[in-house]
Amino acid sequence: MFAGIDIGSMTAKCVILNESLIISCAVIPTDSNPKLAGTTVLKKALDAIGCNRKNIRRIVGTGYGRISLDFFDQTITELSCQAKGVRYSNTAIEGIIDIGGQDSKAIKLSPDGTISDFAMNDRCAAGTGRFLDAMAKALKIDQESFGKYYQASKKPCSINSTCVVFAESEVISLLAFGETKKDIAAGLHESIARRVGTLAKRTGLKSNIAFVGGVAKNIGLRTALEKYLGIKFTAISQDPQTTCALGASIIAKEGYRGRNKVKNKNEPSLKEYQVVNKTGSELQLSDTR
Repeated sequence: MFAGIDIGSMTAKCVILNESLIISCAVIPTDSNPKLAGTTVLKKALDAIGCNRKNIRRIVGTGYGRISLDFFDQTITELSCQAKGVRYSNTAIEGIIDIGGQDSKAIKLSPDGTISDFAMNDRCAAGTGRFLDAMAKALKIDQESFGKYYQASKKPCSINSTCVVFAESEVISLLAFGETKKDIAAGLHESIARRVGTLAKRTGLKSNIAFVGGVAKNIGLRTALEKYLGIKFTAISQDPQTTCALGASIIAKEGYRGRNKVKNKNEPSLKEYQVVNKTGSELQLSDTR
């Protein structure tokens, strides 16, 4: 068996594969301790199938918290893992929009599934899960209702602020002026859709696009993004919140098979897994252990 662990800023995910199937998945909050979250989510996934860590041949870590654990055999960037996991879920995918807790990404894939280009927003909370969480709290509604409000609104408010602090102040002002929570929530979703959609357009995403990350479960944002981009997202077989962990587990399996093949041939060890863009320059290189 092979494990992939994605330690994000808001949730930690684990996917376990055997030679041919996904046999276990687990998702837990990261909270303030990514190291504990990584250990706990692996145990939860293993407990679900009655196994322990000794049954795992290789573990690959990804996500912002991947540096916090020392039991990973290899660490890989989220970009590489998303590409692997999404294409495993649907081989027709040509582009990925990934919105997580602390960043958003647009990834363009080559026909062979490698990354040809990408754009990322990781310097501002706007367009991320944390932004949505903060806005839902400002409106005093739960996340599920927050997402559904977009479809219920007939006149979305115009939200001009992209900063979380200023947007929260703008939400409070709109409430004071008598705007409904539905229209404000809809305006916030359209604001995020414009920001993330701009990343997608800049990267050249046009068709067969998968929407992944925990925020992909927000029906309001999914609808707003589809409207802004003029597309319908392509379905994938995997839970969109766990595609990155799935990709990590696939890389773990490939690494284990490759390592054994190399040993049998008495050849040098494998090179670090990397992603190369169309110009041949390196985009991401893993920290191999």
